[in-house]
Amino acid sequence: MLATTLTDRALVRLSGEDVHGFMQGLVTNDVTGTLPVWAGLLTPQGKCLFDFLVWADGGDLLLDCEAAAADDLIKRLTIYRLRRPITIERDLSLAVHWSVEGAEGVPDPRLADLGRRWLQPSTPAKAGVQSEQKESGLLPSQEHKWLEHRLRLGITEGRAELGDVLWLECNAVELNGVSFSKGCFVGQENTARMNWRAKVNRRLVVVESREEGPRLRIAYPGLGLAVEHRRTDDLDGTIIPAWLARSLAQPSTA
Repeated sequence: MLATTLTDRALVRLSGEDVHGFMQGLVTNDVTGTLPVWAGLLTPQGKCLFDFLVWADGGDLLLDCEAAAADDLIKRLTIYRLRRPITIERDLSLAVHWSVEGAEGVPDPRLADLGRRWLQPSTPAKAGVQSEQKESGLLPSQEHKWLEHRLRLGITEGRAELGDVLWLECNAVELNGVSFSKGCFVGQENTARMNWRAKVNRRLVVVESREEGPRLRIAYPGLGLAVEHRRTDDLDGTIIPAWLARSLAQPSTA
């Protein structure tokens, strides 16, 4: 069974008074129901600043986020916290784990085909390895397999791929990353308007390419893959997984 610790992920813990209510008014998904869910923290215009999976841990919430973005995410949430008695900090005692199959963990809330995900106590040995990997800029081979697995399924994440793109253009509806019934969140007005008017004219897509182009977000030369921001009438040569093909064939008019 292919399984690994995702060392490029970090966990941000929110604890204190009504952290569910605090996050409910900020992020794109409903954090008062069954967790984990995938969610975004947006600009007022509806563009992606951060994306993460939200987990419950008793009365606390854990944000499974891109490690390189964790400190910036904490700073942004601290701005919104104001004087609420809420603590927002990295939790180094836990690590994020993934397997392509098996019984451990839960299916990824974005797409079951991504595999299963769980949180588990970290160890000093693992922490040391993670530090060395971060300094070298290298991912272990199993994490490369996770990266390719994710991209081959057309799933994008992280600031290099999603940053400054409208949330619905990040395929948030198709990947269960937004709730239109939970109430307000930052960027909700423009996001809802795009959905009701079916105005998603561009999409983040994965292409098989080693060359840079005008629509490139980020290239992964070692995998021969890249993420591009394309118009929906210009998707030739892109990887169109089943979940995206269904949406393109039957665009939402709700």
